[in-house]
Amino acid sequence: MSNSKLRKVDSENRAFKSEWEHDYFFILNRDHKSQCLVCFQVLAVLKEYNLKRHYMTNHKQKFGKYSKLFQQKSLFTNETQQQEEALLASYFVTYELMKAKKALSDGELIKNCAIKMAEAFNENKVGNKFQTVLLSKQTVTRRLEDISNQISNNANDIIANCSYFSIALDDSIDVSDTNQLLIFVRAIKEDFTIFEELLQVCSLHSTTRGVDIFNAVKSAVEEFGGSEKLSSIVTDGAKLMTGTISCFVGFLRQNKIIVPTLHCIIHQEALCAKSIKLSTTMATVTKITNLIRGGNRSLTHRKFLTLLEEMDSAYGDLLLHTEVRWLSRGKCLVRFFELRHEIATFLREEVTNSAELQNDLEDVEFLRNLAFLTDITQHLNVLNLQLQGKKQTICQMVGFVDSFRKKLHLFKSALDKNNLLHFPCCRKLSEGGGLEFRDYTEIIEDLSSEFDRRFNDFESFRPDISLFSNPIHCDIESQPGHLQLELCELQCDPSLNTSQVTGIDFWKLLSPERYPLLRNWALKLCSVFASTYICETAFSSLKHVKSKNRNRLSDVVLSHILRVATSQLEVDFISLVSSFMKPQCSH
Repeated sequence: MSNSKLRKVDSENRAFKSEWEHDYFFILNRDHKSQCLVCFQVLAVLKEYNLKRHYMTNHKQKFGKYSKLFQQKSLFTNETQQQEEALLASYFVTYELMKAKKALSDGELIKNCAIKMAEAFNENKVGNKFQTVLLSKQTVTRRLEDISNQISNNANDIIANCSYFSIALDDSIDVSDTNQLLIFVRAIKEDFTIFEELLQVCSLHSTTRGVDIFNAVKSAVEEFGGSEKLSSIVTDGAKLMTGTISCFVGFLRQNKIIVPTLHCIIHQEALCAKSIKLSTTMATVTKITNLIRGGNRSLTHRKFLTLLEEMDSAYGDLLLHTEVRWLSRGKCLVRFFELRHEIATFLREEVTNSAELQNDLEDVEFLRNLAFLTDITQHLNVLNLQLQGKKQTICQMVGFVDSFRKKLHLFKSALDKNNLLHFPCCRKLSEGGGLEFRDYTEIIEDLSSEFDRRFNDFESFRPDISLFSNPIHCDIESQPGHLQLELCELQCDPSLNTSQVTGIDFWKLLSPERYPLLRNWALKLCSVFASTYICETAFSSLKHVKSKNRNRLSDVVLSHILRVATSQLEVDFISLVSSFMKPQCSH
């Protein structure tokens, strides 16, 4: 027989299997041969039959019991791995539930749905694994506490190691008449990374005086060195917060805590918007809207919806006005103005005793007021939206306000010439009858004066904002003395002079060794909270979490839910699982 027809063992690509180690006590030696651990005999051919025959013939009688121990160990290892996987799945589901602001008891629903889906796909093994995941209400509560504690510990570490931090305060009454005080912290690290996290939820069950708020803030801040690294405090501007004697700010001064206290810039913008002297027009709009779809007027509302559908209107319904919502007035007015003809028709045909309101909708003066109020409120809504958002610097937000002040001067000049370029509703109304809107310049002037009167607390930051925005071309002699020498070097640094980046990205380029004072100054300015927007978004979450159907949540559980729902920090689920020495699974 020729050599070409001989079978070569090396060409068969046999692989050593790990289970042979505990089944037959064989290993793969350095020559890639199977070698017995008991007698050290090497088998030439790597075949399970050969290994098994060697073991059964020479060693099974004496060492068989040890082979069973290896198999039992493998069984326990697999069981532990399955329990860890079930525990990890339990943490995943709990985290997603809290991010979605869902009930703690929804875990069982998700588990049942997952099992049913596995059955639908005929994946019984997967369904059996879903069965092992613990998602009862009590278990989800414990998982929530673990996740919240990890987030809290991480946030505390960030604050303890940050360069500066500021806090935002706001309070609101929940569905169970408990005053919930939210304290958010904004911390900045040496590399200008900004973190905004919930520091504490204080449930005030008795009084809500200035001293109560002061004590809550003091206990929350003292853990991180008190006011040493505290750069500012921003509040909603309520008298409870801003009073100088028996209120929160007053107690700060009495305790020698000297930090800037700001009135939320968005709240101030909303107060400016309320100063527009067209309240009668807004009251009429609200009255007509409520007449159509407010209260117990389901039939009237359905008739109105049918009319809009028949007339192929631009919008399908009116919006109810809510005073506490920043953008509500503008959205309500836009729809009302666009549907003014349909509303007039509906009142005339379907609503009795509405003659006075019909006359208003046909009155030129009312329509002029409505168009102007709609346009100026839309401009204010644009500003409000610019001021909203997280991690904005005080420089950006003050810049938005300054730009709107310039727009007001532009609006006044345009209205003096009856130029309606920036007033689309007024322009649309004027196209039909050539109406004049010059007399509304007085309202623009009053609004501009209101903007100049407010935001005084931000004016103290004006020199810092100017320097932060344009350090290359600033007047060095007018800057703080401790920054002047470094500014001289900065303005003569070729690499920084040719840089195209601006704002916070520019300050990241500064070398800590060459510009330590400038970097420290910029870090402190960037750490300032300028609004309580983050508190307002948390109150929206609170409304979903603690509703009339879920009003028995304890203060501790509520705090855990809000912390997880609002946090932007990543959760290390693997470390949570590894902290359990003996994870349990459902049976």
